Amino acid sequence: MGIYLNSSNAFTLYKNETAKPYFVDKSLMLRKLFPLIDQGSHYICITRPRRFGKTVMANMISCFLAKSKNSHVLFDGLKISLADNYEEHLNQYNVIHIRFNESPGGCRTYEEYISRISRRLIRDLQSAYPDIRIQPDEDVWDVLLEIYEYADGGQFIFILDEWDYIFHRDYVTDADKKDFIEFLCCLLKDKAYVRMAYMTGILPIAKYSSGSELNIFAEFTMAKSPEFSDFFGFTEKETDELFQRYLLQHPEAEIRREDLRYWYDGYCTALGERIYNPRSVVYALQYNHLENYWTSSGPYDEIFYYIEKNTADVRDDIALMVSGISVPAKIREYAALSMNLQTRDEIFSAMVVYGFLSYENGFVSIPNKELMDRFDDMLRKEPSLGYVYRLAKESERMLRATLDADAETMAEILEYAHNTEVPLLNYNHETDLAAVVNLVYLAARDTYRIEREEKSGAGYADFIFYPEDRRADRIILELKVDHTPEEAVRQIKEKKYALRFEGKTADRKRYTGRMLLVGIAYERGTKKHRCKVEIADG
Repeated sequence: MGIYLNSSNAFTLYKNETAKPYFVDKSLMLRKLFPLIDQGSHYICITRPRRFGKTVMANMISCFLAKSKNSHVLFDGLKISLADNYEEHLNQYNVIHIRFNESPGGCRTYEEYISRISRRLIRDLQSAYPDIRIQPDEDVWDVLLEIYEYADGGQFIFILDEWDYIFHRDYVTDADKKDFIEFLCCLLKDKAYVRMAYMTGILPIAKYSSGSELNIFAEFTMAKSPEFSDFFGFTEKETDELFQRYLLQHPEAEIRREDLRYWYDGYCTALGERIYNPRSVVYALQYNHLENYWTSSGPYDEIFYYIEKNTADVRDDIALMVSGISVPAKIREYAALSMNLQTRDEIFSAMVVYGFLSYENGFVSIPNKELMDRFDDMLRKEPSLGYVYRLAKESERMLRATLDADAETMAEILEYAHNTEVPLLNYNHETDLAAVVNLVYLAARDTYRIEREEKSGAGYADFIFYPEDRRADRIILELKVDHTPEEAVRQIKEKKYALRFEGKTADRKRYTGRMLLVGIAYERGTKKHRCKVEIADG
């Protein structure tokens, strides 16, 4: 055993993962790899946004295949143990598992980074194959080839996690990037000692590998490739099962099933299956608290980095997406690798690859509250976004006016929004009006969970504002075009929309603040807004 060769590190890490209360068994992915191993010379690259389980799956594959440990104790109780060729593959291979997101302390150059990897791997090989005489200046691929030819060492399975880590380091130059691609090419391409190479990362290979250096890899992305899509992120069914575990472990549960959907859903596989951010779901259930767990480690600048490359070209689309409207885009995921983004589609491609936007059927959108909070943060800090920034700032005043039942100020702000450049269709339908309302109540998202009920038929309100603080005011908002705000408030009462709050309380009185019935109306003939706020009993 060594640091990279047949290391026990992956075994320990995956063992720890299986012991966690919200562990999800995705071991059946191994069944898809078995034929590739049997055939030999297969190269696959899985790309996903960060925190979507890439490293967990790499550890699982490594500890299942590697000779380092007897892994029966981990896998005998998992789904893969029922596979016909389970025993045939369990702990049968020499596995080289490199985590490229590890670098020496104080690393300042690419040469320090890559030399450490080569040095450690050669040391592992020397220990495992002492009869092979290795010269100090030999390259690691030459050593591996000698082992294959002369030491009857057989073939190796390579597990390469976070392959693109080095491209995000400040000290890495364009020349270094080319050298790293060359390193991977020399290590893997056309080498008889490679039985299979499994590689993960955020970024696809194609853009960095401008020629044919790494054309050996089949790449599988979330938006475009259905294969392996079930194994990264949590499906609806898996999230349902986790939520049931949560209820058993937390008698005083603070989270509802729909909360997880509102906060962490919104991603979509190439086959149209809904996917939740796994890290965020697990943390929320573990700590019995909804929070921005995935993006909390990075500032809003991560999102604005892409938008600022061409603010004018994407500003209107950002306004639409923040308003809850998906916008068409041609997503070419390889374009996201360029740090010199120019066009609207390149910018949105990058944001899809990094998980800031979701992509489905030719449209991009902001996936969930977790990401919407980041966009909200950005909109209120970046004057370069023009009218979007100004509307975001006005949203703070809109919430205050609503809570003060100041219908005149509310109408004034809506007039301002209507007279800006907001590209919301013709503003002729309640759908268009709802999009504007989403913008002017942007600040309310800090303290409310805002749900828009889009089902047709009686009994569905346009917007329900659920306060995070149970003592705060509740808001039910109804929209009307060519009708009066009084009619909107009357509909709220007649349809008994207030029962929404009773249905959310888990059999105990949850909300104690006032209930505000808000009607917003737009008259197309006069192009004027009118508002009404009524304080209801209960």
